[in-house]
Amino acid sequence: MKNFNGKVLFLDRSDINTDEIIPAKYLTEISKEALKPNLLEDLKLDGFSPSKDIAGKRVVITRANFGCGSSREHAPWAFEVNDINLIIAESYARIFRQNMFNCGMMAVELPGETIEHLFQTYQGKDVTVETDLDNNRFTIRSGDRTEEIPFSISEYDRSLVMAGGWVDFADSHY
Repeated sequence: MKNFNGKVLFLDRSDINTDEIIPAKYLTEISKEALKPNLLEDLKLDGFSPSKDIAGKRVVITRANFGCGSSREHAPWAFEVNDINLIIAESYARIFRQNMFNCGMMAVELPGETIEHLFQTYQGKDVTVETDLDNNRFTIRSGDRTEEIPFSISEYDRSLVMAGGWVDFADSHY
């Protein structure tokens, strides 16, 4: 099972598409590792610099409709190879979300009010998330502040996460 804990990268925009996650010109790469330096290089957000802001981050918190665009698996792979295995958003494009779970990663949806609270309370601060998958709970920490936030994922998605992704799940079940 992958690690779902770590420092948070806040991406304060809805509709971040797969071309912004990993530009199409890199889709001919033959290894996941080759995608690593190009994660979010075309994302336009005020004050955001991929070369400075991604390093050391392990969790993304963002807005609605994350991963819209094409159905490419390269988008989750670009996060995975950068050790970002958890994305928390209000909603996802359906195929991107399932590709995350198929890779043994987590794409967790939280209500819009909760996402707004996280941005208002923590954006711009040093924030970490700890994931308690057994109890469906995130612990958010920043300075002296600690907060627990419940989440839910389906039992099928949980099985994919626990197995490390679809291929390992299928190997153990079929």
